[in-house]
Amino acid sequence: MLLSRYQYEYLEAGCDEAGRGCLAGPVFAAAVILPNDFDHALLNDSKQLSEDVRYELRIEIEQKAIAHAVGVVDNIEIDAINILNASFLAMHRAIEKLHLCPQFLIIDGNRFNKYQNIPHQCIVEGDAKYFSIAAASILAKTYRDDYMKQIAAEHPEYDWHKNKGYPTIKHRETVMKIGYTPYHRRTFKVTDPQLELF
Repeated sequence: MLLSRYQYEYLEAGCDEAGRGCLAGPVFAAAVILPNDFDHALLNDSKQLSEDVRYELRIEIEQKAIAHAVGVVDNIEIDAINILNASFLAMHRAIEKLHLCPQFLIIDGNRFNKYQNIPHQCIVEGDAKYFSIAAASILAKTYRDDYMKQIAAEHPEYDWHKNKGYPTIKHRETVMKIGYTPYHRRTFKVTDPQLELF
């Protein structure tokens, strides 16, 4: 059973990211402020939902949220500052784009770089505990998937329309065979799937 808020004293935004473990593409993050009484039978951690349900929920979240925004950090920036800092920066960019300034942030995970002077609470598996973080996970995931499907047309051999840049066997084999694209994260090690057989 997900909860609507972590605290009720301040205007609260939930934040989450998508694409942290990928070999290619940006990391996306979202920040979502929901009404205090928000409730939804299906809304949960985006990883627990089918693609169709995620896209249906995105429409509903965007209609019912008090405010929502998405932030992006590309692969060049990821290589420059590392993926952890890039994830925090993507969340900062999402928070910055909200048309309402939140007074409290709840963050999925166990670490976060403070945003301005806004107090925050990190929550491990927060996307399975709080509606606003679950909503943020769905926005981050679906907008990132849209982007990866779009760039998949430029490099169809990497199968991004299916794997979304994650290190599947096919994706890793293709990198080892023909190399990187301009969208790949060069600081991420690509291992040979064949070596896992031994």
